[in-house]
Amino acid sequence: MKILLPDTMPLDPTLPEGWEAVVVDARAEIPAAHHDAAALVVWGSSRRHLASAADLPQLLLVQSLAAGVEGILAAGFSDDVVVATGAGLHSRTVGEHALALLLALVRRLPEAREAQERHVWSDELGGLQPLHPEGRLTTLLGARVLVWGFGSIGQTLAPMLQGLGAEVRGAARSAGTRAGVEVIAEADVAAALPDTDVLVNILPATERTAGIVGREVLAALPDHAILVNVGRGATVDQVALREALEAGTLGAAGLDVTESEPLPEGDPLWDAPHLLITPHGAGGRPVGADERIAANLRALVEGGEVLHPAAR
Repeated sequence: MKILLPDTMPLDPTLPEGWEAVVVDARAEIPAAHHDAAALVVWGSSRRHLASAADLPQLLLVQSLAAGVEGILAAGFSDDVVVATGAGLHSRTVGEHALALLLALVRRLPEAREAQERHVWSDELGGLQPLHPEGRLTTLLGARVLVWGFGSIGQTLAPMLQGLGAEVRGAARSAGTRAGVEVIAEADVAAALPDTDVLVNILPATERTAGIVGREVLAALPDHAILVNVGRGATVDQVALREALEAGTLGAAGLDVTESEPLPEGDPLWDAPHLLITPHGAGGRPVGADERIAANLRALVEGGEVLHPAAR
């Protein structure tokens, strides 16, 4: 049995007996010599690569190392092929990045950097400061954080925020308690927004979530609130976001994702005030990829349950 590994990152999973691993170019069509593959690992793979993989006659498993698998599902794999997501492989790095964006905005690091470039020691940014000034969030101590899309990443991020003194709640399709954190139902998000200092968006891109963080959501947040998006760019109405920042009805925003990537050079979003943009760098380095591949191969061989199968 053969598993095809991408050349986009070094991988060395422990394989079941009788399996061999072959590294292939993730940007090119799969060579005819490897059309007998039973499993395929996808990471940074091109549409051309995925299209050729969809025709592999003996394929049983596609293991993505990314949490989102929209591109894989769109390639047209047979329903007999199990598509497994990389859910959880990016929780620590994306959680870390979300925290970095938030702390940079709370502690006004972009403004400090600008002052440094001008060789200005800013009394506004330093010296004696109130802990909770009117109209601005300057600390996570006592900050009310709502994490919308409370999956693995949110559950990893929550204790980081709590360790810095924030009060954290999650929001998901159903209410309850997850990882010791109160989770409200999505139907109750609108009512929670006026009492939210920080909205962390980790929502996936679906028809339901397209532009869901729009004018109504942004208007419901306090004027000092901060938005952080490490989910998908399509979930945020970028025009509404820019307008809110320009009008001062939103305190600040940190985006690691945008609706179009790369964000076009001429897009006015670049120049929005109090906005920090990073180029989709929160993930990009799956943690535990070898172990996930090995576990799902064992499940395939032994007839067990594949971890994190994609909904088809």
